[in-house]
Amino acid sequence: MAAKSKKIRVKLVRSTIGRKPEQKKTVKALGLGKLNSVVEKDVNPAVMGMVESISHLIEVEEIN
Repeated sequence: MAAKSKKIRVKLVRSTIGRKPEQKKTVKALGLGKLNSVVEKDVNPAVMGMVESISHLIEVEEIN
């Protein structure tokens, strides 16, 4: 059996108004839209890099 991949829950808690265009694109690429929107993503280096670059705008929770 394949190992179960880890997941994270990402919630947008700060507005993207007045942020750099790269940060706005990262938020949209993660699937976040409005404030308090939540998505679940598999943990991989690409997603973790995106999370790190907008860590001041989001809350991250690990899911089992």
